[in-house]
Amino acid sequence: MERIAIIDIGSNSARLVISHMYKSGAYNMVYNQKEALRLSQKVNEKGILTEAAFTSTVETMKSFAYMCKIYHADTIIAVATAAIRNATNGQELVDLVTRETGIKLQIISGKEEAYYSYLGVINTLDVANGIIFDLGGGSTELIYFKNRRIVESVSLKFGAVNTTDKFKSRNEMTPAIYAEMTAFIMKNLEQYPWLKQKNLPLIGVGGTARTVAKIIQRSRKYPMTKIHNYSLSLQIFRDFFSKLRTTNLEQRKKISGLSSERSDIILAGSNIISCLLETTGASKIISSGCGLREGLFFKFYSETTGQPLVARNILERSRDNILHLYTADVTHSLHIRDLALTMFDNWMPMHGLRKGYRKLLETAALLHDIGITINFYSHARHSAYMIQNAQLFGLTHKEQIIAAAIAGWHNGVSKNYYKAHLYKEMLSSANWKVINKLALLLALAESMDYTQTSQIVTILPRQRKKQAILGICAPELPGIEMHQLRTHMSWFKKTFDAELKVELANPPVDSKHLLAAPVNHDNNKLLVVNSAQPIDNK
Repeated sequence: MERIAIIDIGSNSARLVISHMYKSGAYNMVYNQKEALRLSQKVNEKGILTEAAFTSTVETMKSFAYMCKIYHADTIIAVATAAIRNATNGQELVDLVTRETGIKLQIISGKEEAYYSYLGVINTLDVANGIIFDLGGGSTELIYFKNRRIVESVSLKFGAVNTTDKFKSRNEMTPAIYAEMTAFIMKNLEQYPWLKQKNLPLIGVGGTARTVAKIIQRSRKYPMTKIHNYSLSLQIFRDFFSKLRTTNLEQRKKISGLSSERSDIILAGSNIISCLLETTGASKIISSGCGLREGLFFKFYSETTGQPLVARNILERSRDNILHLYTADVTHSLHIRDLALTMFDNWMPMHGLRKGYRKLLETAALLHDIGITINFYSHARHSAYMIQNAQLFGLTHKEQIIAAAIAGWHNGVSKNYYKAHLYKEMLSSANWKVINKLALLLALAESMDYTQTSQIVTILPRQRKKQAILGICAPELPGIEMHQLRTHMSWFKKTFDAELKVELANPPVDSKHLLAAPVNHDNNKLLVVNSAQPIDNK
């Protein structure tokens, strides 16, 4: 196991994140610490960081160094951004930090900061084209990407903290301040014509973007607390900002979702977002919980493991990470996935679900047993909770909830799911019908490897009038698996209005191929099994 610590000394706050990387290639965060520094407010009129800036930064870095020691960090990557980068004595502070803590703090350029933010976003959001804004305390990085590759990027020397100070909007935003601040921001943005990319999403990174999303979620009583990949329309943002502009500092301190330490800079930060929407012609805002620090991690991870720097498929990578973090028997999970997807593909006329649901079944199948790490008993429910809260990238919030519910039902339908607040708010009766069908396919797949020995090598699902035929290829009769399949006969009949018939066939020569595509296997010697005809096991 390797332990990596990433430190980000920003203009508004400083963060330490410690992650573990395991021999399997899996990784997870084990520690997170945030300290409010406000370095952008600790710079004098000559652009020199004050003594207070030096003192608070060194004390924070000593705290971070101590935690790195406690967690036995093997590698420490520490970067400083706009406030230290733009200060005339920034290098002096970096040198002092090294002497006092032994940690080498690297000042990264605006272009580098933009690139790492891009890496954090592109590896965690399923968006091919868009504009990223990383809105910090002392700078705003803008990145235009197309086909998941950077086309243009720039770092602008204004952020939520220094813009607040420049226009004195800490307490209120009067019409005059609003007009003056807006003119300043728009003048800066107009220098970059490549920002005009009508109808592309605007992806927000940084504390201000996350806070705006959190406030809007709370005001709209959104049932989830997850910020990453939360989308909001232009009108929703405009309504939010219009109301925010009428508040004073004391009033903002009472807004749900807005921390007191950010209540004085949220006006300027929100106005920057408003101007970006106007300039770009964006179709919507997507909030990203991943940015610079995640980008630094993905770079280290790629260099260490040889994995691509930009994941080819972010859902597959994140799913694989969770699978190897929590699953003892990965082979079993992969086999269940293959069985479930083979039934999904071959029985499409019967279940009538669109192909988009395939990835949700695949996710549930791969992760259906991760709840065993909590407790074997009720592990389906534990798996559902873990899937619901896992860092699964490439799924919408609703898709992730559906995948969780599929896994939660793989041991049978549980009416209690209807009662859970999150499921009740997020899912419609139509969604539950879909979940029921996919959970049944997963339950059948689980039944066919109940002993976790892969006795059923492959399957040959097909339809015949009002019957669903499930051809099973196994070297010998899998008695336990056959018994488990029988327990789902009534569920199948009720769900698909069809009789499930299980047929034992001779094992094919190329079983891998059969798992991947529909196959007609009528010519094999078959043993028909259903609820009315028990197997003769003599």
